[in-house]
Amino acid sequence: MIEYSVSDHRVLKFFSNQDVFSPSNIDLGALAMLKQVQLKKGDLLLDLGCGYGFVGIYAAETVEEQNITMVDISKQAIDLDKKNALKNGYTKISIIQSDGLDDVNQNGFNWILSNPPYHVDFSVPKKFIYQSYEKLAIGGKLVMVTKRREWYKNKLISVFGGVTIYEVDGYFVFTAQKKAIEKENNKEVKRNRLSKKLARKNEIKKRRKSLG
Repeated sequence: MIEYSVSDHRVLKFFSNQDVFSPSNIDLGALAMLKQVQLKKGDLLLDLGCGYGFVGIYAAETVEEQNITMVDISKQAIDLDKKNALKNGYTKISIIQSDGLDDVNQNGFNWILSNPPYHVDFSVPKKFIYQSYEKLAIGGKLVMVTKRREWYKNKLISVFGGVTIYEVDGYFVFTAQKKAIEKENNKEVKRNRLSKKLARKNEIKKRRKSLG
């Protein structure tokens, strides 16, 4: 049993085992990530690669529990998530066994938080990044924590168009926001059309003057 105090009167408790990540204590990377997240009650939040559920259950202390989704590919992790949600008094958190976000039907998340496996190849975080972009609401944020910097920085910039990076307690915390690219593109199209229209009007005026 792992315990984590969130206040003088509230201690979260988690069942764990050796088959899930960080089985003996709360992962320091997850804590570093949470320092960079400002949650509010109405947010929709997804804990991607949730392990035994610390991040999602911690978030339920602020976000309404029915607005939280926790996802992991491991059945053992999912079984622990269900036990831990109930242990801490939560019955409405959505807990889904899924390879990445393959089986998550909901869209429009304000936050997707992920502590991906970064000691192997980059195929898993690559999938997480692309799928998260599709699932986020406009203005929503993907927050990832790793001990590697350059690959994550470059990939998040290529997908989201930008990223903010903080170094916290020896970890890199990346925050990438989904922007309204299509709206900006539409504005640019309108500006271009207006410029062309003005150019045509000026050309017609010049021709009329030349004709006397």
